[in-house]
Amino acid sequence: QVQLVESGGGLVQAGGSLRLSCAASGRTFSDGVMGWFRQAPGKERDFVAAISRSGGNTAYADSVKGRFTVTRDNAKNTVYLQMNGLKPEDTAVYYCAADPNSTVLLGSSRTRTRYRYWGQGTQVTVSS
Repeated sequence: QVQLVESGGGLVQAGGSLRLSCAASGRTFSDGVMGWFRQAPGKERDFVAAISRSGGNTAYADSVKGRFTVTRDNAKNTVYLQMNGLKPEDTAVYYCAADPNSTVLLGSSRTRTRYRYWGQGTQVTVSS
């Protein structure tokens, strides 16, 4: 069992930055792939970023590539999402998720169904 708790969301003006954190407890955090997803009101929960177990490989949605950076600190059981150049369309609830069955990024690491454990989400609002 893995428990995930996100933090760091808030209200920011367009062009600003936020850093989200996801603290994991329970099963060994360093076991698997970690992902970030987001869900805007009335929309599907979409892939944002993923990072391999070692942290050596990352993947991003086209909409955030070059602006967002995912990292992890296995010693602290925490994964981060640094978000720069925020836009109003980035407004959403951001969720972190854990896939303990994968150690490397797969094509399916971009899909919700790959992940077994989810956090409760943190709200990010970007004003124009």
